[in-house]
Amino acid sequence: MDYAINEMEQEVLNTTRELAQKKLKPLRAEMDAKEQFSQEMLEEYKKSGIFGLWLAEEYGGLGGGITCLAMAFEELSRACAGLALTPGTSALGAIPMYLAATKEQRERWCPDLASGKKLWAFALTEPEAGSDATALKTTAIKDGDYYVVNGSKHFISTGKEADFYTVAVNTNPARGARGISLLVIEKGTPGFSFGKKEEKMGIRSNPTYELIFENVRVPKENLLGSEGRGLLYLQETLDYSRPGVAAQAVGIAQGALDVTIPYLRTRKQFGQPIITFQALGHKVAELAAKTEAGRAMVYNLTHRMDEEFLPAVKNALANGTTVHDELKKLKGARWTKYSAEAKLFCSNVAMEVADECVTLCGGIAYMRDFPLEKYMRDAKITQIYEGTVHIQKNEIITALIKEYASKEGEE
Repeated sequence: MDYAINEMEQEVLNTTRELAQKKLKPLRAEMDAKEQFSQEMLEEYKKSGIFGLWLAEEYGGLGGGITCLAMAFEELSRACAGLALTPGTSALGAIPMYLAATKEQRERWCPDLASGKKLWAFALTEPEAGSDATALKTTAIKDGDYYVVNGSKHFISTGKEADFYTVAVNTNPARGARGISLLVIEKGTPGFSFGKKEEKMGIRSNPTYELIFENVRVPKENLLGSEGRGLLYLQETLDYSRPGVAAQAVGIAQGALDVTIPYLRTRKQFGQPIITFQALGHKVAELAAKTEAGRAMVYNLTHRMDEEFLPAVKNALANGTTVHDELKKLKGARWTKYSAEAKLFCSNVAMEVADECVTLCGGIAYMRDFPLEKYMRDAKITQIYEGTVHIQKNEIITALIKEYASKEGEE
């Protein structure tokens, strides 16, 4: 990758690439087969400082922003998308906190987040509320200094392993979408338990669980922002997190090519390497070009995001305000369309590349002891979580309609 990246980003790239190849890669097949969370990799991640890449130095982070996070996620996913989710899902769970938290809340939670001492998870999806967040059934009813939470969440990545969960709840069911709020719920709180562990096609080394809340009393100090503003924070969270999924997809595509190209160079038929057959070579060229296009799309977007995100964080620290409020003051871009475009394009590329690489390599690629089938299984989830490809298309066309309606109004 020869993009204009700064010294910090280059260091992140080098460090995570080495970590992925030396530590993560040797574990991927075993952890995938066992469907097991890797404590060994958790400790390696802590030592590397990867949990704090995007967090301010004041909390023990690197201060690297969205770009550093995406770069790390790409490199880790290039080796194993499942094991990459340990820092990935912790960031996803913490982004809404970082955006909406008060100064006191940031000081309480961010240092342990940056060190990896405490893991975070994101709990939005319910059996009847996936893409439609307005259909949430989990309620949080105010009772003095507490919210009493009842309901369940499913398909929650990092499941039992997280320590804090950012949970979307309905604090005022009568108000519909305007009744949605975000609460931080700590593991071990009475009434908070885990249900079914899901058996998944891919990303198997990151356990996925159901969360159950039965009269869970959560201190009012754990409310993020204001009541009824949860949907706004959720959209803002996804705007910043979807480029991470796009980066993961690029990593999966690159990882599949890393396996395929050497195999095609050494595999001979009719007395010559099969990569020299034009049909195969041209297909590989197309796949490589699409992967590189996705990578350019991701980092063009994240660098633009960081031009606003990093100053907003700096101002929030200086003023004792929320990052969300500082972003509003900057009156910058709304990232929804661009994030959706990156996730849509890159997830489709990951699936296409993995699928085609299996076909190019033939029968060996269908076997469990050859890593390509895992890349194909892992690629699929990038088209599903944090909004399916169809949801991304909805986001894009909605934004385009507004853009062109606005232009017509100006003419």
